[in-house]
Amino acid sequence: MELPTYFKDFLTEIRPTSNQVNEYKQGYKTLMKRLREDEKLSLIIIALILQGSYRRATAVRPKNGKRADVDVIVITKLSEDEYTPEQALDLFEPFLEKHYKGKYQPQGRSWGIELSYVDLDLVVTSAPSKSEIEIFKADSIITLDTPDTIDDWRMTPSWLPSELRYMYTSSKLQYRLDAAKQEAEWKLSPLRIPDRDAEKWDDTHPIEQIKWTWEKNRKCNGHYVNVVKALKWWRRVNHLAPKYPKGYPFEHLIGQCCPDGIKSVAEGVTLTLEAIAQNYKFYADRKRVPVLPDHGVPKHNVFHRVSGEDFAEFHSQICDAAVIARKALDSNNINESVANWQQLFGNKFPDAPPGNGGSGSTSQSTSDGENTPQYTPSIISGGRFA
Repeated sequence: MELPTYFKDFLTEIRPTSNQVNEYKQGYKTLMKRLREDEKLSLIIIALILQGSYRRATAVRPKNGKRADVDVIVITKLSEDEYTPEQALDLFEPFLEKHYKGKYQPQGRSWGIELSYVDLDLVVTSAPSKSEIEIFKADSIITLDTPDTIDDWRMTPSWLPSELRYMYTSSKLQYRLDAAKQEAEWKLSPLRIPDRDAEKWDDTHPIEQIKWTWEKNRKCNGHYVNVVKALKWWRRVNHLAPKYPKGYPFEHLIGQCCPDGIKSVAEGVTLTLEAIAQNYKFYADRKRVPVLPDHGVPKHNVFHRVSGEDFAEFHSQICDAAVIARKALDSNNINESVANWQQLFGNKFPDAPPGNGGSGSTSQSTSDGENTPQYTPSIISGGRFA
């Protein structure tokens, strides 16, 4: 059973709370304000861009006192001919010492800032091409909007972020958004970030990752980012080992296997697990790791940290989960379906209502308008309707 209202409640329990989201934004905005006001760094900064799982709307709620990670890209005017990776990163240390003393530390490709409520990852880039400098300042690039808050995002001059739309009448706003649909989207080159350990500048393309996720979410009727959150939660609840793949690499794999056109999160979860199980059996059987080219930087394999042994173990876990998800989706008994979904997702997935077998005269509307049998009575403890 698809149980859309159950999944709605489940997702409410595992996505960052509104307070947490506000804290993420506050941490980012405070950092941005301080950088722009810095006497030296403000002269070399072109723009700041929020990236990572929060921006892609695929983040899940931090657990056991852990803080969320928020990635901030600082696009600079620095020339790779004039600055080594370490020199570029070191330019930011006096700023960090002033504003985040005792809370920051160097990382291979960035600076990590540990606050009480969020971890900020400060990523520095070299200068983009002159033709792209103004593009990186555009509202459609620096917006804080995400795929689960707005569905019409486009990288064009006329597109407006949600926080500016109140300034327009409905007719003028529609004119702007219609114009944005007609404009060709910008094609941006990869950015270059310093790798302190390898002593070289390397390509990255966070904008392309964000764009790909937004487009995939549209193709999946808005369910894709929720499928990602659900499967990330499945891994957290059931399988802390192996360590890899996790985070974005796991998300990337989900994106390759989640079919377009899914009509519910339940369907998306099931079909994605089955696709991973089938498509990567060859690699798992031989303890080999597939090559998954990164969006925008195809020379990067997002699975480069995964060992053959870890991938085989991970694939076995996926196969087991696929069987459980299929039982949950195909079951016509609400008790049985809920029990299987809870086996995957733990106690954050709502309990079935009390009853005697899972059938009854009342029904639950599915995402495509069909009715799914449920327990009688239909009023559930706590005021939630099944």
